[in-house]
Amino acid sequence: MALSEHELQDDLHPIDIVENLASHHDWDFDRIADDQIAMAVEGQWRTYSLTLAWSDYDETLRLVCSFEMEPPEAKVPQLYELINHMNDQCWAGAFSYWPEHKLMLYRYGLVLSGGQMATPEQVDAIVQAAVSNCERYYPAIQLMVWGERPAKEAMQVAIAEAYGRA
Repeated sequence: MALSEHELQDDLHPIDIVENLASHHDWDFDRIADDQIAMAVEGQWRTYSLTLAWSDYDETLRLVCSFEMEPPEAKVPQLYELINHMNDQCWAGAFSYWPEHKLMLYRYGLVLSGGQMATPEQVDAIVQAAVSNCERYYPAIQLMVWGERPAKEAMQVAIAEAYGRA
């Protein structure tokens, strides 16, 4: 059954769509406010914290996918170099590091200006893209921060995706 057919009606608030999506996938979530929801999505490498918030002001559904990251202080400049390489590969969304909170973030904004409505498929796609990108680059981050590999070399792990079938 398509997500759009799963207990959804037209003109739902974007956060209602996210809540239905979280229920559909059986993810842990907490509706923080009418316009904000937080959830936990299990990945291969770790559990990611996702927060989605609706902004009436700029008609944007904002997504932040985060995980804890506490690199040694000496590695932070290299981490920023790696983030630049990662962002060069991401066409939608971007990574950032918040040192004061010790968090690695993937951020995305779905602009719905002019009264446009988000579809369940769009919301599912941005959530899946956030988790997929975090999963894709997590090993590269670990190699660079803890494995003493240069940023460009660590990126080869993320770029070397498997093709075909086994």
